[in-house]
Amino acid sequence: MNRANEGITFKVGAAVTPEELSNVFKSSGIKRPVDDLPRLQRMIEQADLIVTAWDQQALVGVARAVTDFSYCCYLSDLAVDKNYQKRGIGKELVKRVQDQIGDEVTLLLLSAPSAMEYYPLIGFNKVENGFMIPRKK
Repeated sequence: MNRANEGITFKVGAAVTPEELSNVFKSSGIKRPVDDLPRLQRMIEQADLIVTAWDQQALVGVARAVTDFSYCCYLSDLAVDKNYQKRGIGKELVKRVQDQIGDEVTLLLLSAPSAMEYYPLIGFNKVENGFMIPRKK
C-alpha cells in the first residue's frame, strides 16, 4: 500500500449493503442503477469477487468482478469516491483483484469514455477485438 492511501483498509469479500454500494457509485461518478436497490443487491450477491476500500466504517471504493478463477475475469465495477480519487485506491483495488484471481486469469473490463485515459495508467492494455450486446435497461 502506498502512503497516499494510508488510513484506508482494503478487504476481500467484506459484506456490502446496496445502500453503501449506491453511495460509492453516486460519489464516484460511475453510471450505475443507483436508485434500484434490489438490483444493486443482486449485483452484490451474484458477484464472484468483491474487493472494497474503507475509511473507518465508510465504504470509499469497490471493485466488483465476475470470474471463473481459471481463465477470465470481468471487472464489472471499479468505483472510488471522488473525495478519495488520485490516491492510488483504484490501482490498489485492481491489484488485489489480480492477487485473488492469479496469473493464469485475464482481467478485462469495459471502460466509460471518460475513463479511457485512466486504465492504461494502472496496467491495462487497450483492445480492439471486443463485441457487446448492450442491456435494454
